[in-house]
Amino acid sequence: MRLGRKCRVVDCRETAGLGLGGGLAQRGTLAEAAEPDLVVLSMGPSPRHITKPVCEITYGLREAGFNVSVLVLKAGIGPPEELMDQVVGAAYSSLSPEEEQQIRRHKLALIHVGNVPRHFIPKVKVFLRNVEIPAIVVSQAPVTLQDFAAEGIRTGEFEPEVPETKGVVVEVITGVIRGQTCPQEKLDEIVGKVRYWMERVKDGQARLGGGQG
Repeated sequence: MRLGRKCRVVDCRETAGLGLGGGLAQRGTLAEAAEPDLVVLSMGPSPRHITKPVCEITYGLREAGFNVSVLVLKAGIGPPEELMDQVVGAAYSSLSPEEEQQIRRHKLALIHVGNVPRHFIPKVKVFLRNVEIPAIVVSQAPVTLQDFAAEGIRTGEFEPEVPETKGVVVEVITGVIRGQTCPQEKLDEIVGKVRYWMERVKDGQARLGGGQG
């Protein structure tokens, strides 16, 4: 019987971390695992997007044995540009070609969003519009795969009438409160869903419907 820790090699970010946000790096930086299996998308450090859940989720996934990269988006805060007429004076979110290419290098994406579905569902559509990858969405608000499909996002169970994304939302995990400690039962759920879908990715079945339930 052996006791100890496994070593994970991560290519550190080129930019120093911010004090706000628990030391997570500044926007526009990628901490890439030596074997890029899973990429966690963080909207960015700000008073409204405290990155504490992302740090805890990333640590929990690495502890469970996954190779995890973390991408802090350059423009992840605020609604997408197409909704700017509904929000006065807000920054808008987008995904650069470089970030799209960084996400494509991975097998599975985990997207951490907030508590306003009318904002973050269109954001997820922007993030998956040009990137063909299965994605798990972690949110604070209670939403379903059907909610994403209604906005033109491909999902593992419901195909929209007019698909507007290359990527597919395969699972939704709700109840992870932004800025608060992620409960152990939620960490366990995230680890379980990631393990399930990572196995399907390796078997070439990630586009099929039917999650864990």
